[in-house]
Amino acid sequence: MKPALLEVMRMNRMCRMVLATCLGSFILVIFYFQSMLHPVMRRNPFGVDVCCRKGSRSPLQELYNPIQLELSNTAVLHQMRRDQVTDTCRANSAMSRKRRVLTPNDLKHLVVDEDHELIYCYVPKVACTNWKRLMMVLTGRGKYSDPMEIPANEAHISANLKTLNQYSIPEINHRLKSYMKFLFVREPFERLVSAYRNKFTQKYNTSFHKRYGTKIIKRQRKNATQEALHKGADVKFEEFVAYLIDPHTQREEPFNEHWQTVYSLCHPCHIHYDLVGKYETLEEDSNYVLQLAGVSSYLKFPTYAKSTRTTDEMTTEFFQNISSEHQTQLYEVYKLDFLMFNYSVPSYLKLE
Repeated sequence: MKPALLEVMRMNRMCRMVLATCLGSFILVIFYFQSMLHPVMRRNPFGVDVCCRKGSRSPLQELYNPIQLELSNTAVLHQMRRDQVTDTCRANSAMSRKRRVLTPNDLKHLVVDEDHELIYCYVPKVACTNWKRLMMVLTGRGKYSDPMEIPANEAHISANLKTLNQYSIPEINHRLKSYMKFLFVREPFERLVSAYRNKFTQKYNTSFHKRYGTKIIKRQRKNATQEALHKGADVKFEEFVAYLIDPHTQREEPFNEHWQTVYSLCHPCHIHYDLVGKYETLEEDSNYVLQLAGVSSYLKFPTYAKSTRTTDEMTTEFFQNISSEHQTQLYEVYKLDFLMFNYSVPSYLKLE
């Protein structure tokens, strides 16, 4: 059975009583957040002010006001995902909306495509390299044609893509209201293990070893050698977890983006996302975004088998040596991501 179908079945059980309206919040002047109800599918929630791109329909029109009378299974699935986010934000309002105000710095993960009226919030370790490549093709105006010809390091150069924090407040408000906003998410602990493997087990990531590894070893390892304290190159997963749940860590500075929570990176309880893609249905969801943008005839999401990809089985192995106390504390850190994006509590967890 396809992952998307399984998800629909699971969400049907969870969301039978969820209203079809979505509560969105747009950044307004001086970054005050005002709630705004979005009507149900098949009605244009933006009225006549959604400007068409050179005579074509905008992605928001394609999504909320499709030409066909019957909604596709894909459209229904994404409506359910939006409802899941909205319902979680409402149910956990005290936790999810502690901050009433965002600053421009909070918008640095939102990549803007003016030509196709898209805003993509990138989440590290959720195919963001390939999606940044796609955004470079979409915004390059002919400079690029094949996303896989763009080197990975070039995709991560900030100057190659424009982010929402670079606009004025009125421009930000207009784009949040008129552009289609989307993000991609992943099972939180699988993403966490992927970040650990990439940043702490690869010899070439010396900058992470120096910046974070040395700090983690100093705090979490008794009788650490001088070499370990100096290089920070052999951080154990148990030490990484202890660092994440240590209250001193978040008081000191925000998490690095590679292990920061999605709700802290993209602020889905403040910004209404029109599409929530998932790593588990990456190709299907990505091509749906491209379809809505009107570019699917010449641009597809890059597909290739990555042999080093972190799997659920790998994640299970990494958590075997984590105490139930630390597992419980870590789950609390990422709880909103689990709930908001409909990920079940992993069967391997021993929560207290």
